[in-house]
Amino acid sequence: MNYIYLGIITSTHGIKGEIKIKSNFLEKDLVFKKDFKIYIGDNKTLEVINSYRPHKGFDMITLKGINDINEVLKYKGLKVYINRDDLNLKDEEFLITDLIGFKIINDNKEYGIVSDIVETKANILLYVIDGKPYYIPYINEFIKEVNLAKKQIIVDRVGELDEI
Repeated sequence: MNYIYLGIITSTHGIKGEIKIKSNFLEKDLVFKKDFKIYIGDNKTLEVINSYRPHKGFDMITLKGINDINEVLKYKGLKVYINRDDLNLKDEEFLITDLIGFKIINDNKEYGIVSDIVETKANILLYVIDGKPYYIPYINEFIKEVNLAKKQIIVDRVGELDEI
């Protein structure tokens, strides 16, 4: 299995077994949905999402077949994972976090490597290190192409970006 970290179970909510997850996973719409499989803890205990709702910065889920707080208390404080294969990504599809390690290319010249992904209220930003670090907004105005095979991101207007 190809596990991806999704978040951590911070607590339960109510008496019917709802779980509160703190997650910085960017593509939540691919994961937090009915019948999606999650794996909890170091043992990767398989559970299936029954319901989902966002609530005050947390992701609230219930699990199939569990209707009692006492059945989910054992998961409090544990990490939650997904299996990448369950995402059913097509060959040209990727997760934004897959771009970490990709080279930034502009006019056939390399301008550093993506070392992190940062989500702001306005945009997703690629944190690039090239001597001095800088950010590239992950928007069409700057990103022209993502080449998965070459692990390159072709950008435009790199001269307009501010260094940190």
